[in-house]
Amino acid sequence: MTNTLRRNILLVPLLTLGHRLSSAQISGGLPPLKQNESNAKSISTPNIKSVEPIKIAFVFVGPIGDGGWTYAHDVARKIVEQQFRSKIVVTYVEKVPESAEAEKVFRDLALQGNKLIFGTTFGYMEVMLKVARQFKEVRFEHATGYKTAHNLRTYDSRMYEGIYLAGVIAGSMTKSNTLGFVASIPIPEVIRNINTFTLGAQSVNPNVKTKVVWVNEWFNPQKEAEAATALINADADILMQNTDSPAVIQTAQKMGKRAIGWDSDMTLYGSGAHLASVFNNWAPYYLSAVKDLIDGKWSTGQSWWGIKQGSVELVAIARDVPYNVRNKLELIKDGIKKNNLNIWQGPIAGQDGQLVLQSGVVADDKFLGSMKFYVKGVVGKVPT
Repeated sequence: MTNTLRRNILLVPLLTLGHRLSSAQISGGLPPLKQNESNAKSISTPNIKSVEPIKIAFVFVGPIGDGGWTYAHDVARKIVEQQFRSKIVVTYVEKVPESAEAEKVFRDLALQGNKLIFGTTFGYMEVMLKVARQFKEVRFEHATGYKTAHNLRTYDSRMYEGIYLAGVIAGSMTKSNTLGFVASIPIPEVIRNINTFTLGAQSVNPNVKTKVVWVNEWFNPQKEAEAATALINADADILMQNTDSPAVIQTAQKMGKRAIGWDSDMTLYGSGAHLASVFNNWAPYYLSAVKDLIDGKWSTGQSWWGIKQGSVELVAIARDVPYNVRNKLELIKDGIKKNNLNIWQGPIAGQDGQLVLQSGVVADDKFLGSMKFYVKGVVGKVPT
């Protein structure tokens, strides 16, 4: 068990600020949710009234220094500590695998008196459900899951909104018309991100194609670097990733290509290669959840936040990205915020040319959460 630690963090735009589907997979995807809205149930747990600081815990699947997924969650954790100060006491545990070991960690944290526990990877879902049933006075929050209980709710980030913006930059600036994508595990969330990246690029450059290399892990810097190298050797001149380390952008820097960071601002890992970063800002949601607890208003439900709530952003855009591209990015973000632009709106075709979304049809969250196909322009087959 590791109590709150202090460490120097990279210069990131903290306040500008799921994944994590394990190989266990989900079937049927996420339940339908309204776009950018919380779908909270009315069942509330009892109010917490205490003069003592409330204990809160975070359970991380990777190391807090991974530069990606866990790092972004940890940055948000620190913002929560700064915001609420003496009202809370925060504990975190890092590098907790999606296995039976996680159950022991969650149970220990509950026994230690934590009243709100965040689990930050999909693979924790079943053990969190089990422990939540045993500790009904504790509130649990599960990132990217779809199962709830009276004291367990879920939250997620609409990362695909940020990755669409990344695709617009990549499609505008590629010289080879070949983009590369280093992918983690072939589940709907990652497939959705590959497709959305491609759609964003094609919106400004219909000639773009996306090549994909799967590493079948969330965090493995060596494999990520090897995948990035293979893509560059296959003529990709701009790389995107859905993996957790900065190895992709470091490889692009080494080989004289460009890349877009993932989860956090990765500029410092390869400033010459860096075009922008898709920043998953978990702070708005964590601040809201903790405030709910302190105010005695916490209730179960499901939330999927995005650009509209400040939970997804494209940050640190390189200076050489043209003005007209920057202006297009702002128009897209404004359209998403005002609910008059839908990224996943037909007509959209799959690889075989057949429409997966008919003209004018907007994909719902069930469609987005159960994606198992590539759109036209993605090279190769979806792994089975």
